[in-house]
Amino acid sequence: MFGKKNSKVSLEKLKQKAQWLELAETGIIKPYVYLRPENQIKRPGHLHKCDWFPWAPINLNPLDLDNLEFAEQILHLENTAFGPQAMPIPRWVFYDCGVLPGFVAGFAMKTSHLPEGIKKVMRHDPSKEWTPLSLFIMIPSMMPGEWIAHNLCAINSLVGESDRMYGLGFLSKAFGLWYANVVTCCGVTQWGNPALKLHAHFGHLQVVTSFTPVHSHAHSVTYRSQVDTAVWSLFFSKEKDLQFLSKYKDTSNVVDPKNNQTMIDLHQKIIAGQGPFFLSPFDLAEKKLTEPLIVYQPI
Repeated sequence: MFGKKNSKVSLEKLKQKAQWLELAETGIIKPYVYLRPENQIKRPGHLHKCDWFPWAPINLNPLDLDNLEFAEQILHLENTAFGPQAMPIPRWVFYDCGVLPGFVAGFAMKTSHLPEGIKKVMRHDPSKEWTPLSLFIMIPSMMPGEWIAHNLCAINSLVGESDRMYGLGFLSKAFGLWYANVVTCCGVTQWGNPALKLHAHFGHLQVVTSFTPVHSHAHSVTYRSQVDTAVWSLFFSKEKDLQFLSKYKDTSNVVDPKNNQTMIDLHQKIIAGQGPFFLSPFDLAEKKLTEPLIVYQPI
């Protein structure tokens, strides 16, 4: 049942929400792993209990020139999605910070089956079997088991409603975390960004920085989550995370996405060691992006 503590939703139940996964059953869509041979994951998917990804992924070596077009398509998707936010990945950053040390994954569709709406916005080559629909880039950190979520995007943000695949971005990140046996995931997004709603559903979201002027966007939040597949289904059900409510209490602190001073005030408390502080996935799901968010602490 969706949302029940310590339960997990079967693949069949998930497909009722994300119906495009039926295409994975027929081989039209598959997860992919774009990973140089030296970085191959040992025993993929053995750490976290999850039956959502039974299909063998497409495994592509980014150092093979035959796979260059796939990289071009990944970059086209990312640059088209993040260009308007002034945060597209330069090619050298994609290679130096993503491909070389890390892990790139997502979902791809057989090029021969691409809908016209996707063809209009996505670079595609009819001579290539697969075209990426999403990407999730992770970089390992110096902390054992910890990875940095560098980038996540999906075709959904670029196409009309009829061509969107519900939960594609979420499931792309879920696949990457599951496949790479990630224990802890850190990442960065901005207050008021819809991505914050998504990232709060992979494990309880700790605020590491609430004001980050060293970033291009000072109103960025750095987060850390202990990966927990038991809460993944809540993204689809929209139910309250009862486990969160039993572990954390409301504090007097709030972050207002329209008020930098509230971000700075919380950040000073973090630096002073008064945390850890967490955000509620239910608050994020229920509230508008412009509304103040309550900050929580462990009970």
